[in-house]
Amino acid sequence: MAEQAPSPEIEVRLLRREDFDAVVRIDASVFGSNRPDYYEKRFSAALDAADHMVISLVAEWDGRVVGFIMGELYLGEFGIPEATASVDTIGVDPEYQHHGVGRVLMEDFVRNARVAGVKKIYTRVLWNDLALIRFFDSVGFVPGRMINLELAVD
Repeated sequence: MAEQAPSPEIEVRLLRREDFDAVVRIDASVFGSNRPDYYEKRFSAALDAADHMVISLVAEWDGRVVGFIMGELYLGEFGIPEATASVDTIGVDPEYQHHGVGRVLMEDFVRNARVAGVKKIYTRVLWNDLALIRFFDSVGFVPGRMINLELAVD
């Protein structure tokens, strides 16, 4: 099902510490497991570091947090000389999926990254997560030139 046009009820703002419970709730409803430890680390990276700007966002619908996008800004990491950003995690409450929430979050994330001088945004998706691949395709992502390498450590 294609995502519908954005609704005027959607408001996007910067992530705040008090969004923690809503983000964990949405993630658990989407992925089926509760990961507060993971999000404690993500929130610390997104909000507590004094050396970078906050680019992670939440979407509210009638004052309720219904989606989020978290990422980071990189200035020369991984041997890439220009400013880049990554989308680490995105989630939309299942009740609000297919109403433009993810698209609005991504558009604002891209706009903020552009203001910070970012020329490319990267993300990683499991090869068999077709719904997420379709979403990223619908907002303009294409396969990149970097190769994801992994080493299984037994």
